[in-house]
Amino acid sequence: MIDISVNRLVKSFDLEKKILDGITFQIDTGERVGLLGKNGAGKTTLFRILTGELDYDEGQVMVAPDRRVGLISQIPVYPDGYTVEDVLRSAFERMFRMKEEMDRLTEQMAAGDSSSQTLKRYGELTARFEGLGGYDTDTAVNKVANGLSIDTEMRQRLFDQLSGGEKTRVNLGRLILEDTDILLLDEPTNHLDLQATEWLEEYIRTFRGTVVTISHDRYFLDRTVTRIIEVLDGKAEFYSGNYSFYAVEKERRYQERLKQYLKEQAKIQQLEKAAEQMHLWAFMGNDALHKRAFSMEKRIQRMRTTEKPTKAKKMDARFASRQFKGDEVLQVKGVSKAFDGRTLFSDIYLRVEDGERIALIGENGTGKTTLLNMLLGIEPTDSGIFKLGPSIKAAYLPQIIHFDHPERSILDTMLYEKKGMTAQSARNRLAAYQFQGEDVFKPVSVLSGGELSRLRLCMLMDEEINLLILDEPTNHLDIAAREWIEEAVEAFDGTLLFVSHDRYFIQRFATRIWELADGTITDYPMGFAQYRAVKAQEKAPQPVKAQEKKGDTRPPRGNRSQQAARRQLTICETGISKLEAECRRLDEEMAAHACDAGELNRLYQEKQEVEARLEQEMARWEELSLQIEE
Repeated sequence: MIDISVNRLVKSFDLEKKILDGITFQIDTGERVGLLGKNGAGKTTLFRILTGELDYDEGQVMVAPDRRVGLISQIPVYPDGYTVEDVLRSAFERMFRMKEEMDRLTEQMAAGDSSSQTLKRYGELTARFEGLGGYDTDTAVNKVANGLSIDTEMRQRLFDQLSGGEKTRVNLGRLILEDTDILLLDEPTNHLDLQATEWLEEYIRTFRGTVVTISHDRYFLDRTVTRIIEVLDGKAEFYSGNYSFYAVEKERRYQERLKQYLKEQAKIQQLEKAAEQMHLWAFMGNDALHKRAFSMEKRIQRMRTTEKPTKAKKMDARFASRQFKGDEVLQVKGVSKAFDGRTLFSDIYLRVEDGERIALIGENGTGKTTLLNMLLGIEPTDSGIFKLGPSIKAAYLPQIIHFDHPERSILDTMLYEKKGMTAQSARNRLAAYQFQGEDVFKPVSVLSGGELSRLRLCMLMDEEINLLILDEPTNHLDIAAREWIEEAVEAFDGTLLFVSHDRYFIQRFATRIWELADGTITDYPMGFAQYRAVKAQEKAPQPVKAQEKKGDTRPPRGNRSQQAARRQLTICETGISKLEAECRRLDEEMAAHACDAGELNRLYQEKQEVEARLEQEMARWEELSLQIEE
């Protein structure tokens, strides 16, 4: 069954450019689709058209009848005084109306109304109410709120006093609680921490309906979607796999088109040379060759069918490095901080050495940005000190980019902040960051979040630094911009300290993890993959050892069922170890075949099967452990 059908859709906001130019696609029931494209390609516009919020110029758009559509980018306006709890429970308005009618019918029956019509209606409502989970709304709200890190204190706050990110998170919770058939998610992970993002991934995996998501989070796309639709020049290109498959297949298609184009151009050049030679011979007395030359030129025109494939121009810039002599970059000695009586962290001791790449992670609100601000002297400490090495020069890219004079143009902002720079050198510098032509005269106030990040980076990279501090550097950036900043960070040879929820970015760069939780920082001197393995092991339930009798060193045998369970547990643990080893082997093979789309897809499917078996074995291990405990 088709849930969404779009045929030759055209949409423009001005007469010169069509943002959607004849895009055509369909999405079947139950599909998990990732919608990709650079910023400004028209992805959000397409979502707004699907929900009916925005009209279109030409084409056809069809959403299957009786299918409820939910869009996360829309944050409805709620009545004054609505708390977060009220917003979450507004997802059950339909059930509340059913409950009111059931209560009214109950009163009628208590007053003596025993007509078949009343009894039938009450029975229908009761069945539907139970089927929709009407008696379990408290459980559902608590489960979603906990998963999205919406704590009890936050649930009592007024919704209109929340930040934009908090509103998005609460609205996502409300949307999940609704009985929605089609989920349209527009950058759902932008304001979620790691725990909430992983919870959302698990929710999407078990969601019974259709999911279409706009996201630049490559890790999220790999774990949630099975098909990619890329919006490119107003049209759609299709990839039957997750993001990793898309990245390999897109490059393969580019190389194939380039090969075809070069082959065609070589043939055209050969024919053009022959036609030119024929014209020359015709002028020397053989007039019949003119006709053959003209015929050949017409053939050349028909051959010009393949346009030269292009890639998005990459920004070619790098952080300027400053030489550092010495091992110690930073010392954190006894640092503590509290806000409004709430302790964020206390008595923190840490040491950073040259060349380390440290990821500071933790749930939203734990104080990660505050810690960075204290390190930079923007925020005072309650106690303790931060001590930088004597020749350390730091650069900081904050999460929220602010310029003191947003009314100035991009070019003027560059000239004012970089004293002594000429207008031409400033324009050259900006051009390297894709601010070209008339764009440099746009006021800073109209720039998007990604463009603000790009402008600030343009200024940072002109300085000689040896400590780079980044706060959510990939937020608001499309995939191409994320890859560019990753290349710039890769080339930086100094020390890196960053806050990020982008697991792809953390996986690529972190050689050390600082986890901020429960008022302290736990130091994990390892990469992100090893850190996740350690955390998974910490969370795994440990088998409960039976108490031994005094004077008897033999382990208690227990009843026959417990003895059988122990044997099965040993077998299960052996199987888990083998499956984990198989996952590691497949990861290595996937890395080795990263440029082979067919083999990569086969290995990915095989890994999914192994992971499914591993999940089953882990569940069986938990059951056996519980049986032994009982």
